[in-house]
Amino acid sequence: MKNTLKIVVIGFLAGLAGAYTFFNYFVKPTEMQKPADATYNMAKYDSPAAYSPKIVEAAPPRSYEAVDFSAAATRAIPSVVYINSIFKGTSYSPFDWFFGGGVTSQTQVSSGSGVIFTKDGYIVTNNHVIQSAERIEVMYNKKVYPAELVGTDPSTDLAVLKINETNLPAITLGSSQSLQVGEWVVAVGNPFSLSSTVTAGIVSAKGRRIGILEDKFPIESFIQTDAAINPGNSGGALVNKNGELVGINTAILSRTGSYTGYAFAVPVDIARKVVEDLVKYGIVQKALFGGNVVEYNFQNAKKYDLDTKVDSFKGVLIESLDREGPAFKAGLKPGDVIVKINNTDINSQSAFEEELAYRYPGDKVTITYLRDKKPVTASITLVNKTGTTEIVKRKIISSANLGADLEATDYGVKVFRLKENSMLRQIGVTENFTIIAINRVKVKEPQEVIEFFEKFKGRGYIYGINSSKQQLEIPFIIR
Repeated sequence: MKNTLKIVVIGFLAGLAGAYTFFNYFVKPTEMQKPADATYNMAKYDSPAAYSPKIVEAAPPRSYEAVDFSAAATRAIPSVVYINSIFKGTSYSPFDWFFGGGVTSQTQVSSGSGVIFTKDGYIVTNNHVIQSAERIEVMYNKKVYPAELVGTDPSTDLAVLKINETNLPAITLGSSQSLQVGEWVVAVGNPFSLSSTVTAGIVSAKGRRIGILEDKFPIESFIQTDAAINPGNSGGALVNKNGELVGINTAILSRTGSYTGYAFAVPVDIARKVVEDLVKYGIVQKALFGGNVVEYNFQNAKKYDLDTKVDSFKGVLIESLDREGPAFKAGLKPGDVIVKINNTDINSQSAFEEELAYRYPGDKVTITYLRDKKPVTASITLVNKTGTTEIVKRKIISSANLGADLEATDYGVKVFRLKENSMLRQIGVTENFTIIAINRVKVKEPQEVIEFFEKFKGRGYIYGINSSKQQLEIPFIIR
């Protein structure tokens, strides 16, 4: 035990001696060689060559106009009316064929909005608001007026009504062409049957094409807005801050069926021409160039074997042409890129359609197009849907025997203004029903329908489309 303690003490003393020797002979001389006070070189900022940032004074605050839509609402609300479309929903069963009965019907009412266009009672609304109607009522100033359907234009989803009243507060028309993206707008209508509702938003975009119109020659160049629009707003007014009409509210884009921030309106400049044509001619005058165009973009350029290495894809691409149409005769070819109509730049399909929508058959336009990247101009005389330059007028044939008015359409013969004792009404034909075929024989002219029912006796059936766009076969018996 004593030996172990001696070894520990001797080891401890040896360690202290070694540490003392190392410090005095190695560490201490090195420390003494350092300067007493370390010196540092400080950066100098007073040199003339040094960077000196320029301080820009803040601009004085801009005075923004107060956002107040009360004046616009006050001007627009009296010009917006409430519309009721009344119709009978009809259903058929297999027993109708054998027993000549069993037809069930139930009166239904849908509502919408309309805008007073003239003091003497012409009102514009959406075609889809009244397309199923057998009877139309307009509610204005706590009065109910029976409305006459002057005409419809499915290609723009617009319709014109007439009520027997004068000195009405016609809305002031603005300009949709001068409307700017980001500009404030106000929507006035009757959403969810709540009359005279005002909502506000901005113009989100112009010239929107959303593919909702099913007409043969659709014209889609919608104003997009984020003003709250809901079912019942259709046919109502979209006005600017001055209360001037800039659009007719038409559609919403929504997964729920209610407002989600995307609403669309027909530009007032298009609506103005539609109203004038329907009142004057009973039908809208379509000016056609004799072909189809599609968007000019990378995908379509590649599809049609065009050069995709271009600085920008401006214009619309001619997809196809009618060999007897004015564009083909003027030398245009599929694959050409139209960039101008007269002095108006064309940069989308909706812009192309909108520019033609303002024109009439017989109008001459200068079209500028690109072929092999080189600009070419051509003068074209626009035509109607039959290929002539004549103004098209609505032809309505009244039949006392059938108790109805008939009109030829692109799909068949439309029947409307059915009298209560009408033969067609008795066999189940409803208002605004389009007859496509009778006993499997297609009909195109009103006279064909009239002559058939003047001569036919027995069982038969009518195939056609009702005002709700349902395809129906209506069995009947004539004794």
